[in-house]
Amino acid sequence: MPDARRKANRQLTGRLVLMTAAAFAFGFALVPLYRVICEVTGYGDQKLLTERATVVEKPDASRLVTVEFISNLPTYGSWDFHPTVRSMQVEPGRLYSTAFFAHNLLARPTTAQAVPSIAPGSAAAYFRKTECFCFTPQHFAVNEQRDMAVRFIVDPALPRGVDRLTLAYTLYELPQVAAR
Repeated sequence: MPDARRKANRQLTGRLVLMTAAAFAFGFALVPLYRVICEVTGYGDQKLLTERATVVEKPDASRLVTVEFISNLPTYGSWDFHPTVRSMQVEPGRLYSTAFFAHNLLARPTTAQAVPSIAPGSAAAYFRKTECFCFTPQHFAVNEQRDMAVRFIVDPALPRGVDRLTLAYTLYELPQVAAR
């Protein structure tokens, strides 16, 4: 009986080792497999994702949408952060630019990341940023201040009942980046 059990344990161990090796190999095969699937389907193609987006402006002059800009800080006293304009009247389908002002009040260089939110949430899919300081962390020297650009377009497919959008940014310090 002990020999049969030993033999069964060896077989089970061999199968487990084989499954582990197969899972490990499959993990390595996922990257090239993903690339092939992207090439065939066109979804997630890295070449397309790195190309600059082109904006085709098709303004809807029959309506105006108010876009309000809001800034938030999780802690006070470390930044001066606010929009350069509080609101804009925009035609859906037309490209617009605005900016947010940021001033590092800390006594050291730092890096910050802005996190955007759109209200109402149901309209977020119709608000497209083509350029935004929120896309990358922002590095600031001691006492550095600057305007940071936002370029956006409101999709003409925005439901007619929505006539006001709010774009809010919360600016967070990234301590792990600041320490470098």
